[in-house]
Parts: sequence; structure tokens; C-alpha cells
Amino acid sequence: MRKVPTNLLRPGLKVGRAVYNASGQVLLQAGTILTERFITRLKMLGIPAVYIDDFPGVEVEDVISEETRAQAIAKVKALLLSKSQQSTGPSRALIGVKDMISTVNEIIDELLSRRSLMVNLVDIRSLDEYTFGHSVNVCVLAIITGITLGYSRTKLFHLGMAALLHDIGKTRIPLEILNKPGPLTGEEFQLIKKHCIYGAEILEQDPGANLLCRIVAMQHHERHNGQGYPLGLKGAEIHEFAQITGLVDMYDALTADRVYRPAYPVHEAYEMIAGSGDYLFDFDIVQAFLSNVAAYPAGSLVRLSSGEIGVVIETERGFSLYPRVLVLFSAHRQPLAKPYEIKLAEHRHLTVTEVIKDYWEAFLETIKNVT
Repeated sequence: MRKVPTNLLRPGLKVGRAVYNASGQVLLQAGTILTERFITRLKMLGIPAVYIDDFPGVEVEDVISEETRAQAIAKVKALLLSKSQQSTGPSRALIGVKDMISTVNEIIDELLSRRSLMVNLVDIRSLDEYTFGHSVNVCVLAIITGITLGYSRTKLFHLGMAALLHDIGKTRIPLEILNKPGPLTGEEFQLIKKHCIYGAEILEQDPGANLLCRIVAMQHHERHNGQGYPLGLKGAEIHEFAQITGLVDMYDALTADRVYRPAYPVHEAYEMIAGSGDYLFDFDIVQAFLSNVAAYPAGSLVRLSSGEIGVVIETERGFSLYPRVLVLFSAHRQPLAKPYEIKLAEHRHLTVTEVIKDYWEAFLETIKNVT
């Protein structure tokens, strides 16, 4: 299974994971064979990529179930739209923060029961509904980091609630600025930065939101070196929950397709975060987060330091840079008569030197004769 940009899809490919919209509705079921009509519809809906099942033996499992993620995104969408309407219409909230309690608890339950799973999957969300999926993924990634840091169940809940609501202030930012495909003007960027202050104000008016939620909404763009916003806090002045949320917020933003740029490859985002310890974020928090992330997600086609080429099968927790690889090609790109698996964690003299992006079609044709 692999993630394929929508503009590279072709009829006949099989959908590997169900495609949902932000309302929790299934657009395409897993196993669906793509047609021209389906592909055209996906492009119209702004779906940037789809997971395709075209390589046997490679499964990409999410850290929470598809159903839980879809339901959570739908509830976040309802909450944020309610807050947006409240700021422009009658002063009443149809949905409040307390309605998110069961969602956060369900996410925690699933993550605690799947502790061995690594973050292999990049959540796919439509470009114009980015904030809803992003909020849920930040919640998931923050809780995973909290589990690694040894947080209690109560502490995980408060972190999860705060992370889920961190971007609620964006409901006061005009959509034409949030979804602008080109560079922001200085004035537009200053307005975007106000979403931190707006978020704290919105949550102060909601009886279901505690002080921690307001702090994270206000501080999640503060940075360890003091160069963040809106207050320019530094180091220990920034609440630990806000540091965690800010870190995973950055990672998720880097690995998602945006209206103004395509997603960064996961290994590049991993390297950016790895270099941010005690500069943008606390070093221990960076290490706790990265220990859960597969730098080379399952399904990645990679070249090893030996020159051989293979596909990543899985990555064990704690060995982010050392996946298990099915080696299929020699250093001279010749198919091996007997492909073999190798655990890089047990062979540290071998490393991944390159993620190969433009060789998949030829690769798939060739392996028909060797697998």
C-alpha cells in the first residue's frame, strides 16, 4: 500500500484505505477500483492523495481506527462551525467543548491499546477542510507523545482536549486568508497570528474549557528560543502541553498537503523536527515524539547504503530510522532471483540513503516476476 497523489491516479488502481470527507461520510470504500469518474470527483473535492493497494504484503495501519478518526473529524467540524456561526450570528453555541469529551476518551483508549504501533500513516484530508483533520491528528500525536512521557490517564485527557482545540481561534480568520493558495501579505500574516489570542478568548467563554485549553490555544506557536508568537515566551515559560502541541502541530502541517504547497516527505519532516531540540522545542519532548514516528513509512521505496533497493515493510517502535525492508533489487537495479527481508535495526552498518519517488511504476512491473 502506498500514498499516491490524486493527479497521478489512473483507472484500474485499487483503493487501499477508505476515503472520508470531513463530515465522516465515506467517499470511496477500501477495495474500490478507480474509474475516470471517481478520479475526477476526487479532484473536484480537493482530495490531494489516496492510499492505493498495489503491492502485496505491505499494510499501513493507523494508530486509531478509521471509524474513530472519521467520527472525531466530523465532531470537530461541527464544533468549529458552531463557534464560527456564534461569532457572526446569534450568541449561542449549538455544540460546546464538553461534547468533545467522549471523543478524546475514545482516542486515548485506542492509543493505550495499540502502544506498539508506530505513526506510519499520513492522514489525508481535503485541502479546503484541512483544519478539521489537522485538529484531530494533533490531538492523536500529542496523546502519543504524552504516553511516551509517562503521563497519567487524567493528564492525557487534559492534553488531548487542549490539543484538539488548539486551532479553534481560526474560526475568526476569513477563509479566503486561511485557504489562500499564494504567499500571505504582511498584514494577512499578522491576522493569522491572532488566532492564538482569539482561541483563548473563545475558550474563555465556553464553560466546558478549562484553563489548560486556553493556555495551549494561546501558547502553541511560542518557541523554546523565544522567537514564537504572540507573547515571545521562551523555555520553561511555555507550558509543557503547549510545547507538545506546538511540536506535533508543526509536524502534521509539514506532512500534509496544503493549498500553497505539497506535503513534505515524512523523512524530511522527521529530520526538521529532529534538529529542533532545545532550539524550537524542548529536547526531551522532541525525542519522545520522534520515538513513535516511522521516518520511512510502510510502503516507501528506498535505496540502502549497499545500493540495493527495496520496500519498507514495517518499523518497530523505538527504531524510527531502521525499518524492516524487503530487498528486491541489486545495487545495479537488477531484480533479485530471491528477494529477502532485512531488519536494519539488527544491521546498523546499513542505512536508508534515499527514498525513491519516481521509480514505482517500473518497480511494480518488474516485481511481478520475482514475488
